[in-house]
Amino acid sequence: MLNRQHRKAKVLFGVSDIVLATLAFEAAYRIRVSLHFEREFALDPAKKMLVLGFSVLAWVLIGRWLRVYDQLDSGSPRVILRDTFRQCLYGSAGLVLFEYLLRLDLSRSFLGLFAAGSWVLLCLFRLTAGNLVGFIRREFGAPHYVMIVGTGEQARQVGAALEQSAPYGVRLLGFLATERDGGTAEIALQAAYPVHPVEELRGMLRRQVIDDVVFAVTSDKLAGLEEVFLLCDEEGVRTRLVVDFFPHVNSKVSLEQLGAKPLLTFAAAPNDEILLLLKRLMDILLAAAGLVALFPLMAIIALLVRVTSRGPAIFIQERCGLNGRRFRFYKFRSMCENAEELRSQLEHLSRRATALKIPDDPRLTPLGRYLRKFSIDEWPQLWNVLKGDMSLVGPRPAVPEEVEQYQQWQRRRLRMRPGLTCLWAVAGRDRVDFETWMKLDLNYIDNWSLALDWKILLKTIPRVLTGSGAS
Repeated sequence: MLNRQHRKAKVLFGVSDIVLATLAFEAAYRIRVSLHFEREFALDPAKKMLVLGFSVLAWVLIGRWLRVYDQLDSGSPRVILRDTFRQCLYGSAGLVLFEYLLRLDLSRSFLGLFAAGSWVLLCLFRLTAGNLVGFIRREFGAPHYVMIVGTGEQARQVGAALEQSAPYGVRLLGFLATERDGGTAEIALQAAYPVHPVEELRGMLRRQVIDDVVFAVTSDKLAGLEEVFLLCDEEGVRTRLVVDFFPHVNSKVSLEQLGAKPLLTFAAAPNDEILLLLKRLMDILLAAAGLVALFPLMAIIALLVRVTSRGPAIFIQERCGLNGRRFRFYKFRSMCENAEELRSQLEHLSRRATALKIPDDPRLTPLGRYLRKFSIDEWPQLWNVLKGDMSLVGPRPAVPEEVEQYQQWQRRRLRMRPGLTCLWAVAGRDRVDFETWMKLDLNYIDNWSLALDWKILLKTIPRVLTGSGAS
């Protein structure tokens, strides 16, 4: 499916959630008002609209956060029932918290009716939405006709992918052969498609509807197709260029403008400036709040570190940040004063080949073991987060000596701002081997979203509080 059809389907399901949650809310409200319980329940219009607005917004945002809308048109009934239950459960919990904060004094029976009613309505709609989705797909994207320039293996793969998009209104008309493509009369995929000389495109544009022309040729043929690009541009036909002949297997491709020059950009890490700005704002707000709230405890811990062992309270070390930038990294000292000097004598005990990790490290102080177990030694890094050296969530910052030992594929983890916690922290912390750790970091980079950051933060909290996975 083309991205734009997928986005339209997600918008459709979001709108359906708004409508169905509103119906469930109104039904639950009317039922509760009509019940003659000992305690009467009614909301004035302004308060009712406030609660309804929050509920609808919460339902949609939680559905997006849980990625419910990504699989509604293809998920099994079990998955739909499970995800809808989670969506309604989290939404109800959010509504209870909202009520508590604003002291709205909502009826518990109303809340229960609303949660149950919304779950039933959403499930009924989603389980029977197959026929409706087919109808809406046809309405959303009435037949969209596509021609492919090229007849090679790459062009056939694009044709097969377009065939899979047929339920979304995409129609493959055929292929256009360049001079060096040979004399193939048709290409057989799930159906047989005619092959026309590319010179016939001008006449075809006048005789029939062609919405898109996709160029799926090797890079050496592009220069010879300049006239075809210009023809499509003059006719107002949208053109698309398959760029998988570039060796950027992890990159997302976008087109940017530098003055009058178009730039084809390959980004192997998140590059949405708006979302990254929101991530930075979240870092600033939460780090500042954390520093204020923890300051009294941090002062006591610093004093205990100084009293219980020789050396400074704060350990400062050079680490590698975003794109390899060096910065001063802070943490409570958990080892003896000469720990760095003893490193060479203990490296043979490390359970990891690259990042030093020694079980029951003898350099740890008694207090340091406790600080490490519950990640209290990491609290000063909130200052690194506030300064912009680090983020709350991201690959852990490595020391330069470790980075020098990285394999080529592992260096891509430097393309994301380092963080206090990441996927490895919720997958086993210190028990994760080095290669798995690197792969989890790259998985985080490839799938990054604000929702993923919140999931990791929420999963990190119980692990830190219980000391799970630390050694």
